[in-house]
Amino acid sequence: QVQLVESGGGLVQPGGSLRLSCAASGNIFSINAMGWYRQAPGKQRELVAIITSGGSTNYADSVKGRFTISRDNAKNTVYLQMNSLKPEDTAVYYCNAHIATTQAMGVRYSYWGQGTQVTVSS
Repeated sequence: QVQLVESGGGLVQPGGSLRLSCAASGNIFSINAMGWYRQAPGKQRELVAIITSGGSTNYADSVKGRFTISRDNAKNTVYLQMNSLKPEDTAVYYCNAHIATTQAMGVRYSYWGQGTQVTVSS
């Protein structure tokens, strides 16, 4: 069994910052890509940022230069530092990870966290 637990969401004023964390736990053999997605009311879930096990990153155009994704492989944790937040960043943010478990080391499955609300408002 694998769990992804997110933390760090909340209410922040425009221009402010938040840092999201997502820790993976359970019968983990290896983790490949980890990423953050978001879903605003009435919209589809979209990719925000992704990071590979080797540290390569990719960002949505809307967050480039403002958000930074990083990971601590020893802690099975991925972070999202969000700066210069805008009202349009308001959404539920979901953590995602591609994980191989000790029961099936040759297969990676996609796991999701429960989501954390980020609200940017004055």
